[in-house]
Amino acid sequence: MSKTAFPPAIKSRPVYGVLEPRPGAVHLVVADGEGAGAVTDMLAKAADRAGMLAAMHIIYTPGPNGTDQTAMLAALGAKQCYRAPTIPTLLPRLTRVLSDAHMGTQFYLAGTEGLIGQAERDIMATGFPHHDIQKEHRGSTVRRVQCVHCKGITENVATDPFVCSHCGLSLFVRDHYSRRIAAFQGVNIDAEDPGQVPPPVVRFT
Repeated sequence: MSKTAFPPAIKSRPVYGVLEPRPGAVHLVVADGEGAGAVTDMLAKAADRAGMLAAMHIIYTPGPNGTDQTAMLAALGAKQCYRAPTIPTLLPRLTRVLSDAHMGTQFYLAGTEGLIGQAERDIMATGFPHHDIQKEHRGSTVRRVQCVHCKGITENVATDPFVCSHCGLSLFVRDHYSRRIAAFQGVNIDAEDPGQVPPPVVRFT
């Protein structure tokens, strides 16, 4: 499965590449769903696959569409491979691992935008710059969206517009993205004409 291709968008829209093996003392992988395939593809390109795996810590959770490739990752033989049931339960594990991270750690994020964004945010909070973090999108394109009005965040948004899960406003999903909160922005679509809301269209699958 190739990496996801996104149409051109505004500058704040995240850009994803393809994971590449890099030399490092520790290789920290955070992935969900189909992101497991990006990890195996990267390892297939490694000149010292055994060496990378001996220094690799994988943190994984199934994707929002239910894809669970834990067995494939566990079979790789990494030094550590941890499965979390959800992204919210994965993040505390990542925080603990990051407390021991040091220069020379290589970061590989793969899977959905919700997972990649939140993991990148937490890694950057420790002082690592975002350009030192490799990211490859695989799988679902559902979005994590913040309502700009009530500041509530709705996970796995598939339609545009959608109803905010916190305040109930009908929101238009913008491509504007905030690394600080790891979310796209949702703006009230009928602020000037209350009740004039177009039918929702599935834009993210």
